[in-house]
Amino acid sequence: MPLGFRPGNPATPSPRLRELKETVRTLLDLDEDTAVVIRQLTCTEPGCPPLETVVAVLPMNGPARRWTLHQPSDEITEDDLKAVLLTTAPEGAHSA
Repeated sequence: MPLGFRPGNPATPSPRLRELKETVRTLLDLDEDTAVVIRQLTCTEPGCPPLETVVAVLPMNGPARRWTLHQPSDEITEDDLKAVLLTTAPEGAHSA
């Protein structure tokens, strides 16, 4: 079962992930047509914490953006999201 989903109903995201998605949506002033995907993954790179959280923003029009936080989703605060989303270029972004 993917991390962040509740036992008994794997298709229902946990309340914590819904909260993080709404925080991302608010911080980035996203419209309702823009998808926000948050996944907690096992990190296999040397020196990486065992769990990391990936935040992806997928607009209907425009490029996708992605950030990685090197901590489990249940430890991420609004301040953590602000620090990453508002001050760090998304992964794979190209400067113009």
